Amino acid sequence: MQLTDQMKNFFNVFGYLHMPALFTQDETVWITEEFEMSIQSVGGGRDHDGSQRTMFGGPIEHRPKLCGLLDDDRVTGLIGGVIGTDFNYASGDGNYYSGDTGWHPDGGWKQLFAVKVAFYLDPLTKDTGCLRVIPGSQHPDHWMLTGAVDPNKSSDLFGVAPKYFPGSIALESNPGDVVIFNHDLYHASFGGSQRRRMFTMNCTRHTSTPEDMEVQRRYLSIHTPGANKVDTGAGMYYPTMLDTADEKRMVHLKQCAEIHDKLFPEFARR
Repeated sequence: MQLTDQMKNFFNVFGYLHMPALFTQDETVWITEEFEMSIQSVGGGRDHDGSQRTMFGGPIEHRPKLCGLLDDDRVTGLIGGVIGTDFNYASGDGNYYSGDTGWHPDGGWKQLFAVKVAFYLDPLTKDTGCLRVIPGSQHPDHWMLTGAVDPNKSSDLFGVAPKYFPGSIALESNPGDVVIFNHDLYHASFGGSQRRRMFTMNCTRHTSTPEDMEVQRRYLSIHTPGANKVDTGAGMYYPTMLDTADEKRMVHLKQCAEIHDKLFPEFARR
């Protein structure tokens, strides 16, 4: 899959792309089944009681079939179309979400450095916890940032509930849809159930300059297994992701794996 110039422009200006029905109904069935097996066996899903979010790392890395999402031309075309075809896969998280998630960005890189690819496994509407975004809020000169406006305080500031923060939109979705967004984009969710299923893939630009390499090291010092004192058994990734990788997939794994081993040698594959 290749993004059109219009899609790239939309992403660069507004910070996200919503891709309806990127996966077929049949594909969504097996993706959901594989996700459920992962979260139930290694992700704490069996203990989920709805009182809080249940989350686990590397959701596509525990089962060979899910690892293959990183080989899918639709996924690589989507990510590569916004941050380059030699992008780095930098893990992700799998979730049973519960309730509301307030407005927040996932980073503060002040540039297009990292993106999140989100797979929603349940039908979600504006009233049942779909993703909401503030288009353009990834830009450092966005009015919300220059004015130090906290959208979570919009009730006090403007008499408008955060759910309806001015300028925000609700991205209603169905299983099979995929959303990709800039890590710096403000996003939220309101009105969700106590077992809202979704998982993500985080990806960064491949880096080569000293300045970008430093940003990459800072990213990996925060958003990785080693940073969270998690021993995957293979460093940056869980073993299945590496053991099933061909040369094409390794393009997206090699740089982060090498930097992670240097940052956290105690967790390197032995």
